[in-house]
Amino acid sequence: MSKPILGYVKLQVKGGSANPSPPVGPALGSKGVNIMEFCKQFNARTKDQQGKILPVVITIYQDKSFDFVVKASPVVHSIMECTGIAKGSSESNRRKVATISWETIQQIAEGKLQDLNTSSIHAAMRMIAGTARSMGVTVQGSAPWIK
Repeated sequence: MSKPILGYVKLQVKGGSANPSPPVGPALGSKGVNIMEFCKQFNARTKDQQGKILPVVITIYQDKSFDFVVKASPVVHSIMECTGIAKGSSESNRRKVATISWETIQQIAEGKLQDLNTSSIHAAMRMIAGTARSMGVTVQGSAPWIK
């Protein structure tokens, strides 16, 4: 028999560096969860992804125990990392800040596919290309599935 669930908490935390300061402390403290235990477990699980922003979904049970799932880094951060930009364009339709290739988009899509609402790599690539365009990043060439 499974434990009754009290609720869920969604956070974005830097990998390997969770600490009890905001946003982690207040979010978990209000639910009665042991904050230091979460920080230790999260840091141990994400030590190989040091410094990357990682979304985490924490399931909190009635007895104040918890489980958590670490997801892939957000697409925006992956695009910024691959193109070397600090932020997207404020006028994405007029000012372009970088370019990205379809091969790079495919690599990002393969890493993020498990967290997206599709199982098709082509659909995932279209989603990521759309995110890139909305940031002011130009996608070079035509889609590889279009001949």
